[in-house]
Amino acid sequence: MAAENSADTPDYRDTVFLPQTDFPMRAGLPQREPEWLDRWARIGIYDRLRERAEGRAPFVLHDGPPYANGHLHIGHALNKTIKDIIVRSHQMMGRDARYVPGWDCHGLPIEWKIEEKYRNEGRDKDAVDVVEFRQECRRFADDWVSIQRDEFKRLGITGKWDDPYLTMDYHAEAVIAGEFMKLLMNGSLYQGSKPVMWSPVEKTALAEAEVEYHDHTSHTIWVRFKPVGDALQGASVVIWTTTPWTIPQNRAVAFNPDIAYGLYKVGEVAENATAATGEMLVLADALAEGVMASAKVQDWTRVADVSAADLEGVMLAHPLRGVEGGQGEWDYDVPLLPGDHVTDDAGTGFVHTAPSHGDDDYQLGLRFKLPMTYNVEPDGSYRADLPIFGGQAIIAPDGKDGPANVSVIKQLAWAGALLAKGKVKHSYPHSWRSKAPLIYRNTAQWFAAIDKPLNDGMGQHGDSIRARALTSIDKLVKWWPQSGRNRIHSMVSNRPDWVLSRQRAWGVPLTCFMKKGVQPTADDFLLRDARLNDRIIAAFEAEGADVWYRDGFKAQMLEGIADPDDYDQVMDVLDVWFDSGSTHAFVLRDRQDGVPDGIADVYMEGTDQHRGWFQSSLLQASATKGRAPYRNVVTHGFTLDEKGMKMSKSLGNTIVPAKVIEQYGADILRLWVAQADYTADQRIGPEILKGTADSYRRLRNTLRFLLGALSEFDESERVEPAQMPELEQWVLHRLAQLDHQVRSGYDQFDFQGVFQTLFQFCTLEMSAFYFDIRKDALYCDAADSPRRRAARTVLDLLYHRLVTWLAPILPFTMEDVWLSRFPSDDDSIHLHDFAVTPADWLNEPLAAKWDKVRRARRVVTAALEVKRSDKTIGASLEAAPVIHVEDADTLAALQSVAFADICITSDLSLTRDPVPSEAFRLSEVPGIGVVFETAEGEKCQRCWKILPDVGKHSHPGVCARCDEVLSHGH
Repeated sequence: MAAENSADTPDYRDTVFLPQTDFPMRAGLPQREPEWLDRWARIGIYDRLRERAEGRAPFVLHDGPPYANGHLHIGHALNKTIKDIIVRSHQMMGRDARYVPGWDCHGLPIEWKIEEKYRNEGRDKDAVDVVEFRQECRRFADDWVSIQRDEFKRLGITGKWDDPYLTMDYHAEAVIAGEFMKLLMNGSLYQGSKPVMWSPVEKTALAEAEVEYHDHTSHTIWVRFKPVGDALQGASVVIWTTTPWTIPQNRAVAFNPDIAYGLYKVGEVAENATAATGEMLVLADALAEGVMASAKVQDWTRVADVSAADLEGVMLAHPLRGVEGGQGEWDYDVPLLPGDHVTDDAGTGFVHTAPSHGDDDYQLGLRFKLPMTYNVEPDGSYRADLPIFGGQAIIAPDGKDGPANVSVIKQLAWAGALLAKGKVKHSYPHSWRSKAPLIYRNTAQWFAAIDKPLNDGMGQHGDSIRARALTSIDKLVKWWPQSGRNRIHSMVSNRPDWVLSRQRAWGVPLTCFMKKGVQPTADDFLLRDARLNDRIIAAFEAEGADVWYRDGFKAQMLEGIADPDDYDQVMDVLDVWFDSGSTHAFVLRDRQDGVPDGIADVYMEGTDQHRGWFQSSLLQASATKGRAPYRNVVTHGFTLDEKGMKMSKSLGNTIVPAKVIEQYGADILRLWVAQADYTADQRIGPEILKGTADSYRRLRNTLRFLLGALSEFDESERVEPAQMPELEQWVLHRLAQLDHQVRSGYDQFDFQGVFQTLFQFCTLEMSAFYFDIRKDALYCDAADSPRRRAARTVLDLLYHRLVTWLAPILPFTMEDVWLSRFPSDDDSIHLHDFAVTPADWLNEPLAAKWDKVRRARRVVTAALEVKRSDKTIGASLEAAPVIHVEDADTLAALQSVAFADICITSDLSLTRDPVPSEAFRLSEVPGIGVVFETAEGEKCQRCWKILPDVGKHSHPGVCARCDEVLSHGH
């Protein structure tokens, strides 16, 4: 709006108050952000916040620990940024928002890396002293903690980085052992022999949270089980399985009494069929046709019904009975047993049952006291002395199928038991670390019984772990989004006992002792003594969990309590999910910056943690503290590429946070997080990031305008709201509304809502409306004019709110905006709270009136845009339109304000005359028509308005307003 200059008119450019700011248009975030990080470290901002917040209500977001073994991926960036926005926003809303970052340091992934290193060096891991091996694992984890800490800090994450928690710290290891021994003392710990998910490649049991499902092609077989004696008219009962290797461990066949079964006689068969003409088969009616097709049977006859009474109690011969070289191993009968887990959705309606290799099978085995088998070794091979199959691998060391399946199929064929065979591609469990297939394997493991009543005096929310967990889920915890509740409730309702033990070396050992020669079910099987527990905890506090493996430790611990020769020391390590599930105890409970009740306000992780950390923390705390260790659980989705594909290195579609920061800066990555609905899966890629950067630029321009317009603003300029024009009062009304929306959004973890609300407000209501209108007053009014002072007051109030409201999302940029206006050596935007916004700024009647004004303005600006497009005018100030308004209230509203200023025209006329046919209309704003007219007069060389009085004042070429400003000195 600076005036044009001509030969006979003075240059008025220096008389207008153009925005003055050093805040650059180009952010230069990649280069400048490290400077802010150094500054925050220098002024000790996190600790200063704690000092300033003393006495406030604490707010604790407890950090779910990432694993210390690799550079950060985009999921880490999403996760930590959401956490940071939560922590920063609650701090600025008046809480003492503490954030202690942490790391998961024990476990198989790190151990695997060290083993890999040993293999490459030609060393035998088993020949290395276990303490030396553990110390190498510790050093590996420590190195990655340092790397990841720097990567997290670069994202602008605020927290206690100089004192994080690590599950491998001595105190943490002592507490984890102490929490485990609570299970020992309260009776929930037991040793059981049952099938668990087992990784032959890693030679250890895995928890459900360590399992992922991938497509896998399996052998599939249909097997005849012949009845003993004359039962079922001699017809074979047919089973179907995708795990042929489990057949040598078969101990029963299950059927469902509610399924309709029939007796079928085989007719003609195709060439190469293993079915025989005339043989009799018992099958579920719903599945018979499919079985016959698989067995290449071309026609058949259903001979009779087969009832549940016909089936129950029938004994069948094991299909490998009498096989050559079998040495009588399988010369036993197996019963037909009822089981409601059997369905007629797939297979044959009969389920082969190996209690050592499946949970349904195991449960049926418990019910009917079936014997367990121990045929499969830790490396996934058959025991060496098993006839025929001894030593053969089910899963080879490289994760591929071993020969066991094919060997079993061949033996079944030779024994005449194979009815049909094939292959099937299906979803199959794999280790999330080695990516190798898993098996169910019967082993002696340590479990936490989740349904056993606990005698620990903490029964307020239930007597068992499961009961307490379910009560917590339903009554003590809020789930964001609510669907998270349904997900975890279903999982906890149906989950088996918790497998606590792992047959590995790097972790916290199961700190207990077993009495030799005593059955695991005996009362004195485990040594339970509070003095012993205290000794172990003290030793771990002093030297860490490595002491468990030192010579003489057992004797030292048991001295004066029990004879060491009577007890075996357990050498398994705890499931790492128990480590991370215990973090509430050594972080929330024990640290000075924890909370007295040891319960976090928020746990926030990805949706996969309903079966991971959310659940392990819930179960662990239910066992040791009687309830969940959190009050709110917030979940986010996964990160996908722009096409919605899962990211993978092989597809080449991964987005690395460090690369994004290098190109755009961390604030752009943070803005991507804030703009998205994180409760669903997120998409990210080059085009999406470009769009994010564009939103950032628009927002930055708004802030730059604010800084420029507020140059040298002084408190003496401030105007009270009651003395402001209505337009300014309307802005204050909007700020009061926004204050409520922003606080409510941050409270409910809805950053997308907060950002979109503020972004729309900045771009549509401020930049395109209020700023546009008030530029004239800001630039051309006298410095002390009431209108300009009111506008500058409002801009100051707007500035303080916008900068603090956006600081949790864009910490680097808002620091820059703050210090550009208030330079300081030790101040920071992050040391300030959201400004208090008076409730009396709300003015609904005024807002309703200005809604009418803004709607009418839309019609005028649209009409002028048509004239600008067809080159009738170059700028809206060349117009003086006639506005026809049918509604009397709307007309009164427009007449009561400076509507020409609001429409940025030099003049306009308002009339209730009927809208002429040639008038411009907008269908969405009925009752208003605009007839274009050009402004009359000359163009003011200072403010550019075209007015009749230009040139008639003491200063040449200006209007009355500008002449007065110039006369009194601008």
